[in-house]
Amino acid sequence: MSVLWRGRLPIILASQSQTRGAILSAAGIPFETCPAGVDERGIEAKVLGGGGSASDVALEISRAKALGIAKSKPGRLVVGADQVLSLEGRLFGKPGGIERAKEQLALLSGRTHELYSGYCVARDDTVLSSGVAIARLSCRRFSAEFIEAYFSETGAVESAGGYCIEGLGIHLFEKIEGDHTTILGLPLLPLLKFLRDEGSVLT
Repeated sequence: MSVLWRGRLPIILASQSQTRGAILSAAGIPFETCPAGVDERGIEAKVLGGGGSASDVALEISRAKALGIAKSKPGRLVVGADQVLSLEGRLFGKPGGIERAKEQLALLSGRTHELYSGYCVARDDTVLSSGVAIARLSCRRFSAEFIEAYFSETGAVESAGGYCIEGLGIHLFEKIEGDHTTILGLPLLPLLKFLRDEGSVLT
């Protein structure tokens, strides 16, 4: 456990994402994993049907995850997070297979998309902190041959857009604007500020 941690108990991460867990571990934040079984697509449809944006979708799903677990873990700090990819107003979900991932990646070629990464911290039935951070990523124009070679090396990627920026994924881009942890799906800087203000992390 990091010498910077002052919390009595680890936080609870309402996600089974290994990437989000790795972000917390690297920052010395102890955590337990408790995936939240929320209907993400149902929440998305409701938010968009009410005139909401991609940012609203990321925030509402994050809130649902955090509150869903917090109610069953009295007194514990619970962190929920979600990420939405938007290409010129079109939202991309997890591709659900390598062929769909190839299609998504082909659509991103030569264009700029946004990643909206929401987070929410809750205790019991109360939201203590929440927000959405944005990153903008410009893909270079790549060939169908490149896409085939990329997936032959990486395999199926269950992330919106069909890519992970780590490793070979960096070859997809010509410009990246935004915090790295936002791109990975958990905006760490605002979360750490909350934890310092709350007294769980040494100031």
